[in-house]
Amino acid sequence: MRGVQAAPGTPLSPAGADANAGASAGEHSGPARTRRVTVLAGVAAFVLAADIATKAVIVAHLRPDQPVHVLGNVLEFWLTRNPGAAFSVGTGETVVFTVIAFGVIVYIARTARKLYSVGWAIALGLLLGGAMGNLGDRIFRAPGLFRGYVVDWIGVVPRYYPIFNLADSAIVCGGILTVILAMRGFHLDGTRSVDEHGVDGNRDEAAGSGAPAGQDAEPADSTGPGEP
Repeated sequence: MRGVQAAPGTPLSPAGADANAGASAGEHSGPARTRRVTVLAGVAAFVLAADIATKAVIVAHLRPDQPVHVLGNVLEFWLTRNPGAAFSVGTGETVVFTVIAFGVIVYIARTARKLYSVGWAIALGLLLGGAMGNLGDRIFRAPGLFRGYVVDWIGVVPRYYPIFNLADSAIVCGGILTVILAMRGFHLDGTRSVDEHGVDGNRDEAAGSGAPAGQDAEPADSTGPGEP
């Protein structure tokens, strides 16, 4: 009897094992979420600081009628005031975009409560930092509160494309990363969706490797570890 006794600390029943697993998950979920939220906040703070600093330098040293040609006509630093959204879209709806920016910030803050993915933390941090950068201009710059013009200064072939700033770039990069994560099946909670083709492929591999007839490969969950 002693030879078959469980090792110290080993659960004596499946229910005990499930309880221990749940307790372990509860212990680790809090710190994991804290780390992801820290990544989100760090990325957002970096984007916001870089955007504020570069705009201050540009406003202090450039004039709207004197662009600086960094790389011929391909890359220019050109001070402009934009009453619209990113890339000069919707120039007559400044207040509307101010409200939208507030909404984005509130949504990301609420979403952070269920965030366990580093990839999503970076994407949301880029979006949050960019939204806050341009929102600061709308609040504090002329012509008035919530109607301020955003400072744009980066011109990539400005003859054909609108001038933008670092906040705009962060928003675009965050949007692209969001699409990539969604297409690859990564979720905010750290899990990842697996399509049926992947499950069938696992079963085919099991059959080809000599698995006994009638015995399938290990069951594939609909979700799995989602850390990029």
